[in-house]
Amino acid sequence: MTTFRLHQGDAIELMRSLPDASIDCIDLDCAYESLEKHRAVGTTTRLKKSAASSNEWFELFRNERFPDLFAEAWRVLKKGTHFYFMCDDETAEIAKPIARAAGFTFWNTIIWVKTKGVVSVDTMEQSDVSIGLGYHYRRSHENILMFEKGKRKLANLGIADVLCFPRIKGSYPTEKPVDLHKVLIANSTVPGEIVLDSFMGSGSAGNAAIRLGRSFIGGDIKDTAVALARQRLLGAGGKEDPTLLRGLREEPASDANVAAQFAIDALRPGESIDVNIIVAGQPHSKVRLTKRVPAEEPLHDYDGSLDALEPKPAAVEAPTVCACAGEQTSGTCVTCGRPIEDDGLV
Repeated sequence: MTTFRLHQGDAIELMRSLPDASIDCIDLDCAYESLEKHRAVGTTTRLKKSAASSNEWFELFRNERFPDLFAEAWRVLKKGTHFYFMCDDETAEIAKPIARAAGFTFWNTIIWVKTKGVVSVDTMEQSDVSIGLGYHYRRSHENILMFEKGKRKLANLGIADVLCFPRIKGSYPTEKPVDLHKVLIANSTVPGEIVLDSFMGSGSAGNAAIRLGRSFIGGDIKDTAVALARQRLLGAGGKEDPTLLRGLREEPASDANVAAQFAIDALRPGESIDVNIIVAGQPHSKVRLTKRVPAEEPLHDYDGSLDALEPKPAAVEAPTVCACAGEQTSGTCVTCGRPIEDDGLV
C-alpha cells in the first residue's frame, strides 16, 4: 500500500525537516502574492470570508520568501529530478531567476487551459474554455513552470506543453484537477518514489501520487486543509505513515562538537566543564565534560560525539608471548627451542 505523511505548518519549515536528496519530485501550487492583487479590485472585492473565499482558507506566501523556498527545494530533491511550480505570469517572472540562482535549470512553461469539460487541444473551441478573472482579456489558463535538478528524461516525450482539464468548481479555493497532477507526476517519477507538495491545500497532488503508486509528503498551514487532504488520500487507498522521512535529517551538530572539543582541550587532567549545546539557535542539551586522567584503569576518551559519552572498555593487555612462538607463553619455544622469559622474549 502506498504511504503518505501530512504536516500542518509552514511550507519551508516542512522542507527544512527533510533530509538532503530525499525527494523524487516536487509538485506544488503556492498561494502566490499576486492572487490578492487580482482579488483586490473590481467584482472580486465582493468575495466575503466563507468556504468559497481564499481569505478564510490560506495565507499568502510572499515573494520575498522565494529564495528560501527554492534553496530548500534544491536541497531536498535528489539529483535527476523535476520541480513543477504553478503560478501566474507575474509570479513566473519573479520565480524563474530565483530558481536559476538556486541551481535549477528552467525548461518550459506548461499551460493548463481551464475548460468547461473534457476536451482535446486539437479540437478545442472558444466555447470550451472556462473564463476566469481579469479585465485585459479574461484569464483562462495557468502556468506550470518546469525546473530540473541534474538530468532526467521524461517518461513520455509525446505530451504537449498545453494541457486541457476542466476547472474545479465549488470546492477548495484554487484547487487543481487530480488528472493534471497525474500527467506531471507520471512523467517525472516511477512507482515507489516520493512526491512533495508543501502547499497541498485539499491534497490534489497527493491524491494523484497515491493513485499512481507513489508515496507523498504534504503540508499546509491550515488544519482544515490537512484534515480534508487526509480524508482524500485515505479514500484514494493511501496509508498514513507518520514516520515517512521523519527525523532522518542529521542535525548540524558538527559546530557543537568542535566547540565541545575546544572546551575540553583547555582543561587540565581531571577538570570538568558544563557545556550548553545550542542547535539551530535553540537550547538543545547540557552535558558535563571531564578531561581524562591517566590511571591504572583509564577513563574513556572524548571522541567528539556529544551523544556517545559512555565509558569505553579499557584496552585488553596483550598476552606475554614469545616473539616466534605464537600464543605460547611459557616453557621452551617450540619453534626455536629457547626458554621463554616472563617478558615474552627469548
